[in-house]
Amino acid sequence: MNTKAVGFVGGGRVTRICLEGWSRKGVLPSRVVVAEAAAGVRGRLKPGAVVVSLAPKFTMAKLTELLGGFARVARVIPSAPSLLNLGYNPVSFGAALTAADRAVLTGLLEPLGECPEVAEEKLEAYAVLTAMGPTYLWFQLQALREVAAGFGLSDAEIVPALKRTVCGAARTLFESGLAPAEVMDLIPVKPLADIEASVAEAYRTRLAGIYGKLQPEGSR
Repeated sequence: MNTKAVGFVGGGRVTRICLEGWSRKGVLPSRVVVAEAAAGVRGRLKPGAVVVSLAPKFTMAKLTELLGGFARVARVIPSAPSLLNLGYNPVSFGAALTAADRAVLTGLLEPLGECPEVAEEKLEAYAVLTAMGPTYLWFQLQALREVAAGFGLSDAEIVPALKRTVCGAARTLFESGLAPAEVMDLIPVKPLADIEASVAEAYRTRLAGIYGKLQPEGSR
């Protein structure tokens, strides 16, 4: 692990996820600095430091302003599966970062999972898709797990079956070459068919609302 100083703007759950992910890989940084707001590190940054924001909405231009003109910044939208090194963590680099700086930050992110470089203006969309995405699924998977337990299956039987079902379902939708409607027609019995439309509508309306709230000031 490279020991170059990296300052994180934003902590709490996300910091825990990153630290746990690094720990699982045995690549904990020798020093981690976390501030709850950009102003908390203003004036304390060394010239070679990189400030990494883990939050949506605050653009790199805004972060640079809050940091008193310090422009060596990047933004990452982290995801909870990074805890198990299975994250999808899009990153956007500030223009002031060199290729070497970007390599160091990429080296920090790669143990956590995939870290594609994306345009900054797409980070808020990824926040809704990948950062919040697990919350749309976890409660449903846990409910299905509990229902299966009520049918007499043990957790040792449920977990591998459910994991394969979820992974297989995703890959069938995205990799089979079939149209979405064809994929959904592969199984004739659909126990939740009567609520599918309302769930889909909730996705469209509620997530659109969240996305709107995440837009940086001046972009709405």
